[in-house]
Amino acid sequence: MHELQNEFLSIKVNPIGAELSSLKNLETGIEHLWQGNPEFWASQAPNLFPVIGVLKEGKFIFEDKEYKMPKHGFVRHNENIQLKEKTENKLVFQLAYSKETLAIFPFKFRFEISFQLNKKSLTVHHKISNLDDKPLYFSLGGHPAFNAPISENEVYEDYYLEFDRKMDLRTHVLCENGLVSDKTVGILDNEDKIRLHKELFAKDALILKKIPSKKIALKSKNLGTVLSVEYKDFKNLGIWAKPGAPYVCIEPWLGIADVEGTDQNLKTKEGIETLEAQKTFEASYTIHIN
Repeated sequence: MHELQNEFLSIKVNPIGAELSSLKNLETGIEHLWQGNPEFWASQAPNLFPVIGVLKEGKFIFEDKEYKMPKHGFVRHNENIQLKEKTENKLVFQLAYSKETLAIFPFKFRFEISFQLNKKSLTVHHKISNLDDKPLYFSLGGHPAFNAPISENEVYEDYYLEFDRKMDLRTHVLCENGLVSDKTVGILDNEDKIRLHKELFAKDALILKKIPSKKIALKSKNLGTVLSVEYKDFKNLGIWAKPGAPYVCIEPWLGIADVEGTDQNLKTKEGIETLEAQKTFEASYTIHIN
């Protein structure tokens, strides 16, 4: 594990997948990151690139050729990511294209992710470089899971999520195969709070496209604000947990799983980002601990 700390927070990052594996408040001793109990979900905060969620039939088409791609892409669980830089308050990891990546993703790229502490905040910064002579098509996202409840005398239902504004909000229903359907269900009606309960994710994640809010807080009715996530660089938001599990994932996304009616063409995939040859793209989100 690679570790950082300041006087307020400590973090650990697993070199496999450059996955955040601990986010601890040193003032309270509270571990805020889900610790990956495999009874519910063995991951903690996988990094999603170059796709988010599942592809129809597990593949995409680029210039008339089919490519197989695992759910959420190939950064998570990847053992080839290298620690590029470590300073007093920052860790930087890098994955560059290889013969193996070109076989499933026909682009020359460099993926960098950094974790930077600043007082009681952790910023997760992404930098995508297109090293190719053609446009790069990709999606990018985070998937951090936060413990809820954080104290023994609380239950999951004591917690709720609060956005920074009131909104009308609908979630896009996921099919059983993980594809995004056209069906939507109302979540908020000029409201800003989503109550956590064990049936909230009975039909999988909440898929919130083009969400106008760019900050969400995890709150306890007993303790107040526990933490918040700011995601101004991300267009979409996923919210998820395994039903009955004591955590909630707050997932900033640039992109989305394949929609049910997709033709599987990567260039026209809903939510895909396009990066021109020899250009770079940057996006970050920040976790604030209260």
